[in-house]
Amino acid sequence: MAKLKIKSGDTVIVTAGDHKGSEGRVMRVFREENKAIVEGVNLVKKHQKPSAANPQGGISEKEAPIHVSNLALKDPQSGEATRVGYRMEGEKKVRFAKKSNQVL
Repeated sequence: MAKLKIKSGDTVIVTAGDHKGSEGRVMRVFREENKAIVEGVNLVKKHQKPSAANPQGGISEKEAPIHVSNLALKDPQSGEATRVGYRMEGEKKVRFAKKSNQVL
């Protein structure tokens, strides 16, 4: 399992694919599959059969996972896509944006 540089709660920009340019907050990360669910990005329609919880049934929209290679962290200073680095600040290991050198 590879170490991912994207965590839940990060704001990311989609760099490739049908949703290129859109941005959102990471809701969940699947490390085994190298995928993440981003709020409001990669929406798919799901047909639902009527059930006790949803007696009407119908078509609902929900976010589908998107591969992390198509995501880049949003720089807090400039708002552009940036790469992530790690460094030690005292005893603590911190993530920082390589574009602005700012701690995330």
